[in-house]
Amino acid sequence: MRENTTEVLTGAAILCVALAFLFYLTQAAGLSRSSEGYDLTASFRSAEGLSVGTDIRLAGVKIGSVTGLDLNVQTYRADATMTFQDGILIPDDSVVAVASEGLLGGTFVEISPGGSFENFAAGDEITNTQGAVSVIQLLVKFVSGGEEGA
Repeated sequence: MRENTTEVLTGAAILCVALAFLFYLTQAAGLSRSSEGYDLTASFRSAEGLSVGTDIRLAGVKIGSVTGLDLNVQTYRADATMTFQDGILIPDDSVVAVASEGLLGGTFVEISPGGSFENFAAGDEITNTQGAVSVIQLLVKFVSGGEEGA
């Protein structure tokens, strides 16, 4: 009888640890959708490396995440929906760019704030965007001496 109780308690403890770890992973990866914040949209020529859950950073600090990514079949551009933390106001002349942390690093959305006194409102579209730069294309240009491909 004592062995059964020990096994049940050990199993319950392992299950609790597994659930806590799963909760931590969803929070760290940005997979949980919080009701706090507001959405803005942006259209990128290339969203290479972006996915749902990708960080949005301002001055290196995470201020939101990408919550949707779709292809616009009329413009052939990637339309991203981004959720920003409440209280973080983005000037309406800001630049939004797809950036990477280095050659082998991850991708994130970088906000370069403008100097406007007007801010984006929830649901607005950010039009000043810069798409992802392909490292492979840069290396090919470097190796070929800047000439276009053969």
